[in-house]
Amino acid sequence: MLDPHELYEVVEDLPELGRPVMVEALTGVVDAGGAVRLASDHLLTALDHRLIATFDVDRLLDYRSRRPTMTFLRDRWEHYDEPVLGLHMVNDNAGTPFLLLAGLEPDLLWKRFTAAVRALVGQLGVQLTVGLNAIPMAVPHTRPCGITAHATRQDLIVGYEPWLQRVQVPGSAGHLLEYELGRAGQDAMGFAAHVPHYLSQTDYPAATEALLTSLSRATGLLLPLDGLRSAAAVVRENVDRQLAQGGDAAVLVGALEEQYDAYVRGREGTSLPTATTGPLPTADELGAALERFLAEQTEPGGPPTTS
Repeated sequence: MLDPHELYEVVEDLPELGRPVMVEALTGVVDAGGAVRLASDHLLTALDHRLIATFDVDRLLDYRSRRPTMTFLRDRWEHYDEPVLGLHMVNDNAGTPFLLLAGLEPDLLWKRFTAAVRALVGQLGVQLTVGLNAIPMAVPHTRPCGITAHATRQDLIVGYEPWLQRVQVPGSAGHLLEYELGRAGQDAMGFAAHVPHYLSQTDYPAATEALLTSLSRATGLLLPLDGLRSAAAVVRENVDRQLAQGGDAAVLVGALEEQYDAYVRGREGTSLPTATTGPLPTADELGAALERFLAEQTEPGGPPTTS
């Protein structure tokens, strides 16, 4: 492997961090409801921060698969939205520093990239790495946002019930990082928020709130949530208003509620059981039906649809 240190640059006047937590919030892999992107944006907007390390995106990104945007003004190119993949030092509400790895997930050189991040973990004395994810699931928006927790040591996630047993999924750079840290004997964990499938294509701040709440509980960091709570309430109100008009989408959401409540009462299976009142539509059927319904009901100037 080529030297992973060539993939990043660190500021010369590196501050004293003690034994910080590092939060991994890379976007590009499945990010249902934009929850991870919202988490990164929220933390960097609400808290004092400083960029202390940057990665060479020209080596790590495939621009053809995720083309950066450019702004054209009349007769010239006015702006290039340059992608950034970097490590930020952030101070929580109590002034405790932590690290935030944010930006686009690398398309290339995953092994070299994760080796580079592990080198930074060692250099900066990181005590725990926490990854954030959000996945679409057949759950209703009217129930608390669920969280799947995973870790390199089981005692890091005491109190979290598993939703799945053995399953194969497409990998990500963030998940590979957690795996490699575990193999090296370093503490790492992750949280995945469960986003209603029919809302996975729109911003869903309730999932971001659930992620940051879990992050705070696991690390002791004092993170701001107020803006997320108000945004989540607005989304909930808009969706409820449209579903209150009835139709197929309302029936399907009701079926998901029955399924969810049956799961909570029993917790007998390794995944969500089928509805007790009959066959439950698939996640694709639910999403398509609700998107059609909201598109038909939304008028110009009204609340945004989920599509």
